[in-house]
Amino acid sequence: MSENRDRIRKLASYIKKNPSDSFSKFALALELLKNNQVEKALKLFESIYRNDPEYVGTYYHLGKLYLVLDRIEDAETCFREGLEIARRQDEHQTLKELKEALQELEEEIDE
Repeated sequence: MSENRDRIRKLASYIKKNPSDSFSKFALALELLKNNQVEKALKLFESIYRNDPEYVGTYYHLGKLYLVLDRIEDAETCFREGLEIARRQDEHQTLKELKEALQELEEEIDE
């Protein structure tokens, strides 16, 4: 647990020095999720989504977080937007993950 707290502190200090550092925000959001700090993670993912929309890794995690929060329409929108960006950037792995997430969501909605 303390190793996680140390990573959180370190990442938070990087962000304080460089508030537009999407990589550090993304990494911090993932660490916060490990500690069930969902609201803080959501704020970071949404900040990346708004301020650095080309940061394609955000779309999968933000969409999944929206699902956890029962924000189904936001999740679907997020996955679809991420698909377009992943296609444009030729990010095959991210494209695959987003397609699978969207397909699972659509199957769930159809049930």
